[in-house]
Amino acid sequence: MTTRRLVLTRSAAVIGAASSGLLLPSIVRAQSDKVRVGFMLPYTGTFAQLGVAIENGFRMAINEQGGKLGGREIEFFKVDDESNPAKGIENATRLVQRDKVDVLVGTVHSGVQMGIHKVARESGVLNLIPNAGVHIATRAQCAPNVFRTSFSNSQPTLALGKAMVDRGHKKAVWITWNYAAGDEAFEGFEQSYTAAGGTIVKKLGLPFPNVEFQALLTEIASLKPDAVACFFAGGGAAKFLKDYAAAGLNKSIQLYGSGFLTEGVLEAAGDAANGVLTTMHYSDSLDTPANKKFRLEYAKTFKLQPDVYAVQGYDTGLLMIKGANAVKGDLGNKKALYAAMEGATIDSPRGKWTMSKAHNPVQDMYLRKVENKENKVIGIAQKAVADSGAGCKLS
Repeated sequence: MTTRRLVLTRSAAVIGAASSGLLLPSIVRAQSDKVRVGFMLPYTGTFAQLGVAIENGFRMAINEQGGKLGGREIEFFKVDDESNPAKGIENATRLVQRDKVDVLVGTVHSGVQMGIHKVARESGVLNLIPNAGVHIATRAQCAPNVFRTSFSNSQPTLALGKAMVDRGHKKAVWITWNYAAGDEAFEGFEQSYTAAGGTIVKKLGLPFPNVEFQALLTEIASLKPDAVACFFAGGGAAKFLKDYAAAGLNKSIQLYGSGFLTEGVLEAAGDAANGVLTTMHYSDSLDTPANKKFRLEYAKTFKLQPDVYAVQGYDTGLLMIKGANAVKGDLGNKKALYAAMEGATIDSPRGKWTMSKAHNPVQDMYLRKVENKENKVIGIAQKAVADSGAGCKLS
């Protein structure tokens, strides 16, 4: 797939209303007083819907401010990252060097994010991460110009352990794919579950993206734990939920997971997902004025129902607005810009959150239960959950 670049002016604020002025004369660029925002997101492939939702959310936040950042109009640039880590550095470099973006928003896939991260650290361009949860971005390789508005991979599961033990589930099996996101999710679960007094009977894994779960489900049945905890997402999560139910385990062994287990897959999983408990920083069913307003306006604007990815995109826009307004649009005033973003409180549809010293959200995690194809909030699993920021040298 050839990398696509679309130049969008303020008048084309909604996705789909794009023009493709690919070769702007350099003199026009030099005279432009617009903030140059680059989206490096997946617009094709497995994660395409996630990329669109993030961009929609970001644009919605900007449009609520009259379509400007700190009083300046915006010029948007888009690159389809194709969820391909091999092209991460090349695509990010294109946005930074050719398009000379002031802000790079991306991305979803943690492998691609590492390419963006390298370019951001070397170039100094402001990078806002709207999804990718890879730990190192806000730990050992944290940077003053890199801010994450979503989560670290271990944050949802940091709130999972105590919720399980509180419900009497003191012996658990953990299962996931053998890859970075699964390993990092396990870190949060192991820490929270053992600290609450739980015992991990066994850790099971299979190669990513293998979905042949039967042998491992048979092993779980023989181990007879109090509960199973897991990290799966997307189509693999739907398959796991259905296989778990088909094996009859849902009748005798309570299933828990990071919220991505049931995020966006409830239609596909059907009744197999009923009763599953997850921890997550957002739920469609949050009964707050901010969430109700957001969901209504998003549906009106895009003729779609928003999900957690749309919320993360929206919050990325809100964070950018906080920073740009603080410096009256002078994004070159980096010290003041970053200070404003570090000190921001974001009044989000997910609930208010703040930024950690390592530039990762400090946020509440909700305990959710699947009922009739909906992730219903049944309580706050843990308030103000923060990633450790281990190895980060930012003061």
